[in-house]
Formats: sequence, structure tokens, C-alpha cells
Amino acid sequence: MAVYTDVADEELSAFIDQYQIGRLLSFKGIAEGVENSNFLVHTQTGHFILTLYEKRVDPADLPFFLHLLNHLASKDISCPVPVPDKTGTLLGTLAERPAALVTFLDGMWVKRPKPVHCEQLGQTMARMHLAAADFDMRRANALDLAGWRPLFEKCADRADEVHPGLSDLVVRELDHLEAAWPDDLPRGIIHADLFPDNVFFLGEELSGLIDFYFACSDQLAYDIAICLNAWCFETDLSFNITKARALLNGYGKVRSLSRREYDSLPTLARGAALRFLLTRLYDWLSVPEGALVTPKDPMEYVKKLRFHQTVGTASAYGLSP
Repeated sequence: MAVYTDVADEELSAFIDQYQIGRLLSFKGIAEGVENSNFLVHTQTGHFILTLYEKRVDPADLPFFLHLLNHLASKDISCPVPVPDKTGTLLGTLAERPAALVTFLDGMWVKRPKPVHCEQLGQTMARMHLAAADFDMRRANALDLAGWRPLFEKCADRADEVHPGLSDLVVRELDHLEAAWPDDLPRGIIHADLFPDNVFFLGEELSGLIDFYFACSDQLAYDIAICLNAWCFETDLSFNITKARALLNGYGKVRSLSRREYDSLPTLARGAALRFLLTRLYDWLSVPEGALVTPKDPMEYVKKLRFHQTVGTASAYGLSP
């Protein structure tokens, strides 16, 4: 989440009046994240999250995201639910941006996850994968393997400004992954961005998943690989195998990995590390002037990538075949 677009009080009040949620009482911008502009909205009937979809989001994808949330909620996956306006429409326009209201989820994200949090994440991610199996809409992953090299080419000439030798590192990794990437694993709908700040807990109980705006059709195990990167490294960027084992065992309690998925985890984890390295690199070099957003350091994912490059088998992540 982030805030790129400023919204006037009068504009927002008029927008809220299109919904049956009472009068606007207050709102504030949410500065975390990097993609869309988000606001916590308080009305006479409660709290809601308002999202303005910025330029990186294709408006044609918005029905997929909103209907996916409704589908998952109908399968008892705790996630925000889109709020229809008085005409039954889920998507509106505010400040010349597509905009939607969703319900507010109780809970808070955990800045230092414990193994118990990782296990619950694994279980809930697997439940989400199964719940989405009969969702009848599809969306290609715009940031899959085929998109990484074109994304890098947009900032390759400045990569070494961030760290000397970064450009060569990325080119070598792209060459490796383009040759080694699996394409025959079980597929379905994945979240693709299940970082700790997109997973809410009440104590040690997972209370909900948010921010589905990277959700897409892809290999299910790639979602796991993203989470290994996002949840299983300590603040000093050392890998915590106990957390990884808890995450993978939690997932396996709900959906078993195939042997091919198990064997592919090291490559998928390398790819996930490179994907976030590249988007962070691009954002680091491209933040709009005046945006209320803090770009995230791409070097964090250089260090994670270097760890995965040393991994021979998925046993390094604590999971037996």
C-alpha cells in the first residue's frame, strides 16, 4: 500500500455518498507498500479501505481482482470483500483513478514472524490455492519469467549506481533462470505478494489476507517460493530453516507438494528473489516526486538471491522429499 494521489475532502465525501455506508467521518492515507494509493476510511457504519489504482495496474484486470475476493470469501478465506455502491457496482472513479472500497479486516501484521506464524501462513496459503481452484477467471502473471528481462532493461544502465556489479549479477541470473525454469508444475490462482504486511494476525492466529493486486494464474509452488523469501530470513538476512520448515509443513498439511514441485523449489526461490530485486530496483530509481511512499532496498534481495544460489535441494529449506 502507498499514497501517490492526493484526494480532496469534498471529492471523497461525494464518492462515499454513492455507497450505503453512512456519512464520511474521517480518512487517512496508508503509506506502506509501493503499488496503489490507499486510505483508511471511517464512516458512520464502520471502517473501510479505499484503493485508488495507479498506472501500473491495468484497469482491465480490476474485475479479476474484485471477483476473486468475493470468490475466496465465499469459500471461507478471510480477505477484504468489495463493497458495491448503491447501483451494485464494485468499481468507481475518484481523482481520475479507478477506485474501490473493501471491508476492513481486524488484525495487524507481524514484523518479526515466529515459526507459528509461518505455519499458519502455509496452511492458509494452501487453503487459498484450493479455494481458488474453481474460480472461473484467469489473469496472466505480468511479472513472470518472461517479464523480468524487459523490466531490467528499463533500468539496466543505472543498476550499478545502486551497487557496483549489480548489472552483471542480474544478467547472469536471468541467463540461468531462463534455461532452468520449470513450466510443468501444478497451476492455479496465486496471491504472488504474500509478504508479512499482507497477512494479518490476532495474537498468533491468522485473521486474514489482504492486497490481492498481484494475484494471477501461475504455478502454485511459486507462491511458496515468494513466501520463503519474504518470511524466512532474519533481520541480518540469515536464512531461518526453522521458519521455512514450519511454512512448508503447514502448507503440506492442507495440500501435498508433488516431487517435481519439491525438486523445483530452489529454482523457484531464486526466481522469486530476482523478481523482487528487479521491481525494487525499478521502483528505487523511479519514485515519482512528491509521492508518499518509501521505496524498498533492492540490495535485500541481492543477499537473499545469493543464499538461494548456494542451495542444491529443497532439503536446505527444512523439507524432506
